[in-house]
Amino acid sequence: MDAFFVSVEELFDPSLKGKPVVVGGQRDERGVVSAASYAARKFGVHSAMPLRTAAKLCPQAIFVDGHPDRYRECSAKVHEVLESFSPRIEMVSIDEAYLDMTGTERLHGPPLLAADKLHQRMKAQTQLNCSIGIGTSRLVAKVCSGKAKPHGVLYAMPGQEAKFLSPLDVREIPGVGKVTEQKLHELGILTVGDIAKLEDSFLEHHLGKWGLALAGKARGEDAGAWFEGEIGEDDGPKSISHEHTYDQDTANVVQIEATLMRLSEMVGRRLREQQLHARTIQLKLRYKDFTTITRAHSLEQSTQLDNEIYRQIHKLFHDNWRKGAEIRLLGVHASSFDNEPAQPSLLAENAREKWEHALSAADRLRDRFGESSITLGTRMKGGFRERTHENPAALPGKNKPKQ
Repeated sequence: MDAFFVSVEELFDPSLKGKPVVVGGQRDERGVVSAASYAARKFGVHSAMPLRTAAKLCPQAIFVDGHPDRYRECSAKVHEVLESFSPRIEMVSIDEAYLDMTGTERLHGPPLLAADKLHQRMKAQTQLNCSIGIGTSRLVAKVCSGKAKPHGVLYAMPGQEAKFLSPLDVREIPGVGKVTEQKLHELGILTVGDIAKLEDSFLEHHLGKWGLALAGKARGEDAGAWFEGEIGEDDGPKSISHEHTYDQDTANVVQIEATLMRLSEMVGRRLREQQLHARTIQLKLRYKDFTTITRAHSLEQSTQLDNEIYRQIHKLFHDNWRKGAEIRLLGVHASSFDNEPAQPSLLAENAREKWEHALSAADRLRDRFGESSITLGTRMKGGFRERTHENPAALPGKNKPKQ
């Protein structure tokens, strides 16, 4: 989807169209940019940039807090459109998906015709624009869609994948960040074509398994962790976490505990959505001076319940916080997943069952009325705006918990 968060905001406020818009918070807040309009990008504003930096680069920009519930609603409409083209969909984020169109030519026509139909139907049913990349692999399709923005179509013909990728900068390969880019430059590798000229053994020697994945990517193949498995298969997350950065550092225990409760709720919600139970719960704590600590605890019995997550996080916090020291950021992290919890005692099972029913009902209310529609009383005094990001709870196309 093209500038998805910004485009959704424009649906609700048409006066934003064509203007430099930054989504994610206000210009004087500590958060980061979630999305920027194309007009704002011309000034160097991009996602993950501090809001205050964006304000300096583009002082005339309009800053919007963001409305995650709106984005989820629009993403669900996008998913409905995609389902009408192929049953094999992989929603990789709230605004990006892969479709396997194999066997659909009689229904939708050849690739470019199908893409044109998808453009028209997406606009008609969602009022939003998308960019479409077509290729024989997800990697090629992703690179093509990036080159097609905004609202374009790019098709890398079968057999021409390596030729298409060859002149591109190595940074344009999905998964290549600044560190890998620097390493490749040190080896004299600047373009994808440079990678393709090298022996796999050379790349493996210098970069390990990632080097072999790069070799495959340079040929236009789905290689590496980002592209493992078939489209539509979901291996699930390796960890789930949520963080909150205070606009003003605080040592207020009531506020801190309320924030930890809210973060525990958000993590529990994602665990239930993925039908996972976490055995390891971790606290992240950053002080005013940016000193950061992480402390983890492994549970005897894995959990997906907000109250149990909070109980462990509460203990980790009070065991490790320098009392009175002001805090800048808090985070709650869950990992070591089981699909099913261990069998507790009968007494504990009865209490857990009540919590499971209550939280399942709360999840249904959030699905219908938004994430902030219901909460546990512990966090009433520490509510904060849900961060706008690409993989929120209730992401369309993901598994729902069994009722």
